[in-house]
Amino acid sequence: MAGHLRERVIQDEVHQNQFLREQYLRELCTQKLCTEYHVNPLRKVHAITRKPMSWHDNLEEPDDGKFLNLVHHAAQRPQKKYPETQTESQEIGWEAEPLVSPERQDHRLNHFRVYKDITLYKAKLWLLGEKDHRK
Repeated sequence: MAGHLRERVIQDEVHQNQFLREQYLRELCTQKLCTEYHVNPLRKVHAITRKPMSWHDNLEEPDDGKFLNLVHHAAQRPQKKYPETQTESQEIGWEAEPLVSPERQDHRLNHFRVYKDITLYKAKLWLLGEKDHRK
């Protein structure tokens, strides 16, 4: 078995060159040259305090309108950013308006606590405590 491995390791220069060329082409296909860099709008930007006596930090810099628009767009709710849901989990709660109008006078949907004479008496009795009402 060891002799068999030794035969695989020793190759002629043509095979070695072909192997290196194929490996180079595979690596070249997966590489991507990025020339434009920008801030990820989905992450929060942390402000770092400046040095108080630094002269170059005290200069007024103009606002970058494109960057501010990008940050404000990232801070919006998904309903304002996109016309439709982007994922399946966003479908739950995407339409936030209630299906039934919340009418307070409709007794089928609203069950309010009603106090009668006996319930008021019992509620006041419970406010006094368990020990007092058994006497």
